[in-house]
Amino acid sequence: MGVIVHLIDGTYELYRQHFGQAVRHRTPPPLSASRGVVTSTLQLLAGGATHVAVSVDHVIESFRNDLYDGYKTSEGMEPEILEQLPVMQEALRALGVPVWSMVKYEADDALAAAAVRANADARVDQVQMLTPDKDLGQVVQGNRVVQYDRRNDVIINESAVIEKFGVTPASIADWLGLVGDTADGFPGLQGWGAKSASSVLAKYIHIENIPDDESQWTTDGVVVRGAAKLANTLREQRDLAMLFKKIATVVTDVDDDVKIGNVDDWEWRGPTKELSAIARKLEMTAHEQ
Repeated sequence: MGVIVHLIDGTYELYRQHFGQAVRHRTPPPLSASRGVVTSTLQLLAGGATHVAVSVDHVIESFRNDLYDGYKTSEGMEPEILEQLPVMQEALRALGVPVWSMVKYEADDALAAAAVRANADARVDQVQMLTPDKDLGQVVQGNRVVQYDRRNDVIINESAVIEKFGVTPASIADWLGLVGDTADGFPGLQGWGAKSASSVLAKYIHIENIPDDESQWTTDGVVVRGAAKLANTLREQRDLAMLFKKIATVVTDVDDDVKIGNVDDWEWRGPTKELSAIARKLEMTAHEQ
């Protein structure tokens, strides 16, 4: 049996725990989201995970903010989440799990970089990226590199990406470039929706391959409603579409930000001696540890 690598999006996980707590308590107890992340990571390890790493947005802004003014920032983020980012990182490191604190790049980029590195290792049977973020669909490969949506307990493999988006992983950044991604703060091109982007990209794969003239689409067998209007928008805003594609494309080499190491570095070897102090700080009971 080969290695299964678990790569966790710590920023998403903190959100997931925070809003999970918010459902149960009108005011979530202090540090409860960090406690939840540690507990869920312990559950993963207790379930047999051997190689685990966590990627976190140490600061929310990244190089993408220099590319597009509307890109997501920390403004408007819940202060309880921003305040817990360093606490969560300290706690996970105490647990003995590598944490990549991203500054230039984002958590997604480190997950993508690590997935590519793990995929190249012959000892690895599967890479699981623990996030439902659609950006990471572009890294999915067959059943070997997959996403795992823990909230819904769903594995997202290549056939699931195709089923959801109507395109292969190779076209996900293009699809997002045309449709936009409200979570990340870029709108896509006006009039282009999920269906039209899927129909056109299923044929042409990448934005740069889409002909300017919609009559060529028809010749190539692409059937899409409002083709003339869509083609006109793309002709006029192709540079913008390419910018959005660049924003949506994950970076797979982040070593100029954080050294992520390799599969051997992600093997869990038990908690550090700092864990008990952190557990007290998080008010974790013995059974939670």
